[in-house]
Amino acid sequence: MKRRIACAVLGLCTFAPAWAQGKWPEGTLKLVVPFAAGGGVDQAARLLGRQLQADLGIPVIVDNRAGGSGTIGGKAVQMAAPDGMTLLFSAATHVLAKQVLANPPYDPQTDFAPVARVGEAPLMLVIPATAPQKTLKEVLEAARAQPEKWTAALPALGAPSHLGTLLLAQQGQLKLTMAPYRGTAPALADVAGGHAQLLLDSIISLQGMARGGKVKAIMVSSSQRSGVAPDVPTAVESGYPGMVYNSWYGVWAPKGTPADRVQLLHKAINKATAELARSGAYTTLGILPVLESTDQFRQFVAADVTRSAQLLKEAGFKPE
Repeated sequence: MKRRIACAVLGLCTFAPAWAQGKWPEGTLKLVVPFAAGGGVDQAARLLGRQLQADLGIPVIVDNRAGGSGTIGGKAVQMAAPDGMTLLFSAATHVLAKQVLANPPYDPQTDFAPVARVGEAPLMLVIPATAPQKTLKEVLEAARAQPEKWTAALPALGAPSHLGTLLLAQQGQLKLTMAPYRGTAPALADVAGGHAQLLLDSIISLQGMARGGKVKAIMVSSSQRSGVAPDVPTAVESGYPGMVYNSWYGVWAPKGTPADRVQLLHKAINKATAELARSGAYTTLGILPVLESTDQFRQFVAADVTRSAQLLKEAGFKPE
């Protein structure tokens, strides 16, 4: 144990001079994604990781740690050394742990250091390809008429998918059965197979199967049509102006990470995000890049938590 502690201290000391000079230390930068590979969060993280690796000249890996509505991966980062080399890449799901879990393992707003918000994306509503409905109006009418036959798949509690589905139920006056899954991939597979009747999740995750005809795209939740799915109408166009809701993505460091390291990380991630915007890599996925300060990120999170908590309360949601 003494040897381990000594090695850990020595390791941190070797990082210090490089960080102090505004340079990157040798070693591997790890982006922990608290969801399974292949989902929207994972795809966005891998794009950022590749760009950071090119910019910084050090290895950058994505470590998928799914489960616990995003808290297994979150806990891994919370417990990591605050040296700036292990970061959490997650979605809005991360900041709602206290609102959706009966026994949250941490406080997302006080147990992590916000680094950067990198982008946002609209949600897409899909149903089984074999379903007869073609419009949002038809879907909502069918779900109101036979609520027992309509199950909404939820990739994770507290995820934008969850909050967006609650908003859809509120706007459409629905009583949906909601089934939680361990990520987008299994939820989408069940909708494609007809075992669940609808899924509202990031357009990043769903557009591929929608284009391939495996599921049927009904609407997107942005105020305007998405450039990656221009043929899919918005909920606003379909007569539901209150149904505007976006997913978003951000990066956090462990609490206690020195402020100068957080700022160095923030600068590097904003630079990488700007390059992904310039190259069109994010846009191809349906992500709208975001460039803001760490303080703006912190303020955005506080407002988002307030809005989401109110939506959960109005839906009568009880932490599980």
